Amino acid sequence: MRALYPGSFDPLTLGHLDLIERGCALFGEVVVAVLSNPGKTPAFSLEQRLKQIKVATNHLNCVSVISFDGLSVSCAQQNKADLILRGLRAMSDFEYELQIAHTNRSLAPDLQTIFLATEAHHSFLSSSLVKEVASFGGKVDHMVPEVVAEDLHRLFN
Repeated sequence: MRALYPGSFDPLTLGHLDLIERGCALFGEVVVAVLSNPGKTPAFSLEQRLKQIKVATNHLNCVSVISFDGLSVSCAQQNKADLILRGLRAMSDFEYELQIAHTNRSLAPDLQTIFLATEAHHSFLSSSLVKEVASFGGKVDHMVPEVVAEDLHRLFN
């Protein structure tokens, strides 16, 4: 079974990586789809984010990393994904993610969205929080893979 895990991943956190690893164990194959959103200005370029994810997941032979623009359901269909994988950190995530899942289902009725609860020790993590901590010189090694921590250090120092 192939799962599509879409997101901006700016940057990839250990919470994201945990979901990718668990997705591999549950579904056999995970396509990490990095959104190219021209309406936003990410901290890292699309190429940097793709590289960070490839380096952080190189221990997993069940992961492929791609970029996409447009709708997640279109990306899922183009990549022959059986489902869309999404993570939930807190109850506040649930309402937003459920709305997106229902919208996706209305666009592609055969495509399921599966939610995985983030491990408790990663539940506070968000890419925005990580960037803010790093921008003030805080330690982020326990929040992101090593390659991302190094890139954040270079970005903000």
